[in-house]
Amino acid sequence: MKQIALATAVVFAPVASIAETASTAAQDVIQAHIMPRFETLRTASRQLADVAAKDCRPTSATLRASYGDAFDAWVLASHLRFGPTETDDRAYALAFWPDSRGATPRALGGLISEQDPIGASVADYAAVSIAARGFYALEYLLYDDALMVAGEPSYHCQLVQTISADIAVISDAILSDWQQSFAAQMLSPSDDGPYRTNEEVLQELFKALTTGLQFTSDTRLGRPLGTFDRPRPTRAEARRSGRSARHVGLSLQSLQDLTARLASDDAALANTLNDAFEDAQKNLLALNDPTFEGAGDPQSRLRIEVLQQSIDAIRDKVGQDLGPTLGVAAGFNSLDGD
Repeated sequence: MKQIALATAVVFAPVASIAETASTAAQDVIQAHIMPRFETLRTASRQLADVAAKDCRPTSATLRASYGDAFDAWVLASHLRFGPTETDDRAYALAFWPDSRGATPRALGGLISEQDPIGASVADYAAVSIAARGFYALEYLLYDDALMVAGEPSYHCQLVQTISADIAVISDAILSDWQQSFAAQMLSPSDDGPYRTNEEVLQELFKALTTGLQFTSDTRLGRPLGTFDRPRPTRAEARRSGRSARHVGLSLQSLQDLTARLASDDAALANTLNDAFEDAQKNLLALNDPTFEGAGDPQSRLRIEVLQQSIDAIRDKVGQDLGPTLGVAAGFNSLDGD
């Protein structure tokens, strides 16, 4: 899989109080994993908004390419759902999925049929349903056979431009919060901050890793797999734009980097986990199924299940070996009980 380049990280002055190895790992994750991803997301989102302002046609190759670059950047950061991404539900505003009740096409259809004036204002658009915002909403406008031609072309264009600009505004806000305060709060935990100790910081980073693996296995793969008697390939993520398998690969790529940084003090464990991620990527490439359409075919389904099992093996290894090495446990996350 093509590796996605990341912007250079913001460089923070070393924090003198960070002396333990675990704290050094957290510092490395924040500076070299988190900050570059949100910088890249902001840059790519701004580019998307600029391109949409000039060419809003759903079939525009330039617009679709910019959309893909920005969506890539989000997927690479999508496991980092804490702090600034939680504020004002920004992560959901960027990526409302799964959408089990079809809220996104319904919300967009309503805006288009009524030519709602809110679609002309980026500032006001923050008040619309989250289902009508972000990358999945834009996917419908650019790739869905019905919605990409729905309504007056001028209003459709306006909506594409507004959603693209809204994505850029959200991405900018996330990065700004990291730069202005949140990174420093994680690097220097205190009793009056969101994290009181270095252990709590590591707990958050470890939870991001385990939740990211769980989401990719249970949701990105589990939804299209459904059951053997009732496969659900049309539930695959971003299938209209042909990005389903790509998102699995990007997620694995980013989580592999996070894992390596968290496991940096144990070379043997780091190597074992790296090999496990490489095996999962090989299993993904062997599928040759961009949208997991093969979920309904027994032989193709088996290959998807093998991929899912290889990711679950990473989850087990991370939980059994990496967590104890760091002195933390996964804890509860938003996916538990779903």
